[in-house]
Amino acid sequence: MGDVAGKGFREVKPVDVVLREVLMFIKHTPNVTEVDLIDAVGKYLAEDVYSNVNVPPFNRSAVDGYAVRSIDTFGASPTNPSILRVKGYLPVGEEPGKYPVNQGEAVEIATGAPLPPGADAVVMYENTGRRGDYVEVYRPVAPMDNVSRMGEDVAKGELIFRKGTLIKPWDLGVLASMGVVKVKVYEPKVMLIVTGNELVEVEDTLKGGLPPGRVINSTRFVLTAMLRGIGCTVDYLKLPDDEQAIRDHVSKALINHDAVVTTGGASVGRIDYTIRAVADLKPEYLNHGLAIRPGKPNSVAVKDGKPVFMLSGFPVASLTGFEVLVKPILLHMMNAVDEPRPRIRGILTRRVATPINTRSFVRVRAYLGKDGKVYVEPLALTGSGVLTTLVKGNGILTVPENREGYDEGDEVEVELIRPLFTEQ
Repeated sequence: MGDVAGKGFREVKPVDVVLREVLMFIKHTPNVTEVDLIDAVGKYLAEDVYSNVNVPPFNRSAVDGYAVRSIDTFGASPTNPSILRVKGYLPVGEEPGKYPVNQGEAVEIATGAPLPPGADAVVMYENTGRRGDYVEVYRPVAPMDNVSRMGEDVAKGELIFRKGTLIKPWDLGVLASMGVVKVKVYEPKVMLIVTGNELVEVEDTLKGGLPPGRVINSTRFVLTAMLRGIGCTVDYLKLPDDEQAIRDHVSKALINHDAVVTTGGASVGRIDYTIRAVADLKPEYLNHGLAIRPGKPNSVAVKDGKPVFMLSGFPVASLTGFEVLVKPILLHMMNAVDEPRPRIRGILTRRVATPINTRSFVRVRAYLGKDGKVYVEPLALTGSGVLTTLVKGNGILTVPENREGYDEGDEVEVELIRPLFTEQ
């Protein structure tokens, strides 16, 4: 099951290997909730969604013009127009049956209005000329020209969204047009446990300031937001560096939560208790440490088919652990996949040296130079707690395990987390 605290990292595994191993032990399906349509954005569907209706529900005009019988326009031209009697005007939302189209007739129609009985095409205004109660048609139309057919957008019985789909704002319009009011979504319940005697909540510093030797608990906010960003609900608990307290609260959290995320106590130091506490719970799987930088201490266990993530107490290292462990495993539990971030290629401004057999995530600043070329400036090669490099920078350069870095002038690919900067 890997090392536990106090014994050191004898051998750390590549993250891809750990992910394959973990997923073999995940047996739990996360919490499913039925929500109103407006609350579904940013959540992952927990069901396939089929349409019970046709959208549009009837044949409707795709343009402003005149609904006609196409046969009445055959041979029409500017010098020999078809002349049709206009029976009336059909706006959107009006009953079409009041203006049936017979031979030699037409109905003026608005975009989106249902096609009146007898009509099978629409002539655009641009191809007509109005003469009192009559319209001259200067160009013929074929059957169903300028008509949005019934079921053209969505056909009755069609699979529209698969389980695991991330709902975007524009998806709500499709769902609403299908008459959907509520949908079932995954809403994993996650317990976030932050450990560390040195940590102080930011609200507690408002009056007395930050005591000497203490650190503001900033990682709590970052991880809570990132978990919510993939549709989770988050409960929060802060604990001291106490092995029994950590063990008891992780065990209790697993009863009513789909996953547990801890920070701190995942390294090999004398007071790092989390690994030992989780190991005492006799999980089905436990791996201590990953071949990544930053974030080597990040670890994961599976207890009763549910994941327990033990992340580093250092902010950037914990974020790396979230990206390579927490996010892909929780998405797998929701039958979902991660959406790709934008990538850009640029010229490295200085050498990046990384250890072999370790996947390294280098924070960078990618910018458009005055010469029109994209440059990539490394911001930090070490310092897993330097969170501001993710604010001053805008991208991540991933160095794979089989490389010892990149040389100055190499063209590299960067994953953008903010828009491209412009050289000042």
